[in-house]
Amino acid sequence: MTPAPSTPANTTDPARKVRLVLWILMAVVVVGGLIWYAVFTATKPTPEAVQPAVNAELVREDSHRVTNPATEKAQLVEFLDFECESCRVAVPLVEELKKDYGDRVTFVNRYFPLPGHRNSGTAALAVEAAAQQGKYERMYTKMFETQPQWGEKQDSQAALFRTFAQELGLDLGKYDAAVADEATKDRIRKDVADGTALGVTGTPTFFLNGEKLTLDSEEQFRQLLDDAAK
Repeated sequence: MTPAPSTPANTTDPARKVRLVLWILMAVVVVGGLIWYAVFTATKPTPEAVQPAVNAELVREDSHRVTNPATEKAQLVEFLDFECESCRVAVPLVEELKKDYGDRVTFVNRYFPLPGHRNSGTAALAVEAAAQQGKYERMYTKMFETQPQWGEKQDSQAALFRTFAQELGLDLGKYDAAVADEATKDRIRKDVADGTALGVTGTPTFFLNGEKLTLDSEEQFRQLLDDAAK
């Protein structure tokens, strides 16, 4: 993907620079192979856990809808990885889009931990455990805010993520139980299986009204949302 050229005046705009970095990062991220999920469990996973979903769904009943428009005009689904730098850089833009289109577009987040990211699955577990106590968005934000602190580390960051849960005021007993629960791990595996079956190979990957997007600029992204949300 090639970012749209900017005028000299725009090159000094910090927000513009952040967006430019976003498009560059999204252009160079290439991820292949099977989706790594072993971090979700200390036990041996079943073979079915890594198989693409037979009846893949873009949005499931338990998917995290982060906007709830009174009248839905469109759905924008993002498959994301909390250890992915491109996903972190995309957050400010996605937040802007939520403010601008959230009254017409349902924004949906789905987990997609990538191979080679040692703690991406562990982070997804922590976020899902927080979601079970009504703190999905706060833990989501915490993960991306602190990614430079824990991202790319090869040792488990589970203890650090537990301190995040404590800072957010979660019941730690319930949090620990959720993290250890196979149902929580299966919830994440289901997102991964759906994404794999739908052709997701890297993050962030967006689907607008069921169509996988190929993006090369913020302006194009907004135009697609404008057209879909009419």
